[in-house]
Amino acid sequence: MTNTDLIKIKQPNAMAICEGIEFEEEATALLKYNPTVISFINELIAQKLYTDAVRFLAHALPKREATWWACLCARKNFTDTTPENELKAVEFAEACVYQPNKENRKIILPIAEAIGFKTAASWAAMAAFWSGNDISPIPEAIIPPDEKLYAKAVVGAIMLSATQGDAGTINDNYSLFLKQGLHIASGGDGRNIE
Repeated sequence: MTNTDLIKIKQPNAMAICEGIEFEEEATALLKYNPTVISFINELIAQKLYTDAVRFLAHALPKREATWWACLCARKNFTDTTPENELKAVEFAEACVYQPNKENRKIILPIAEAIGFKTAASWAAMAAFWSGNDISPIPEAIIPPDEKLYAKAVVGAIMLSATQGDAGTINDNYSLFLKQGLHIASGGDGRNIE
């Protein structure tokens, strides 16, 4: 649970962030009290509604910070045998966080597509791609993505990363990832959180 100021989340009211997010029934019931962001995330974590906490925080964080969070979570499961294309997907997604420009984002789409959207790395890459203001495949047209599309990719990356490996570590993974996300929301970089 957090008592810190989530300076990266500008909206103090949880209800305003939750519009359009599908939660489990228990999480939706918590919204009837019109909670603040901090009280809602704390209650989700206290009740071990981890997937709902991830959904909420992914939508609450700004695009760059949420994409960075997805990258951190995707990297957790990297090993010496991680395929090169997954490593590249996260590296290019991180490049978009550092320099969020059209050129960096356009490189990411074919990399994510080549992986087949089956890994946390591919979804972290899609979060970076969808965090921009143009998803058009042709330079002559501009097609803005849905404003919450990036958050859905972030959720996909984090959930895939949390559930990868031994089933006995899933809750520990979610706990770690939520600590990282809250550290990022508080102005940190999400690293070295244990």
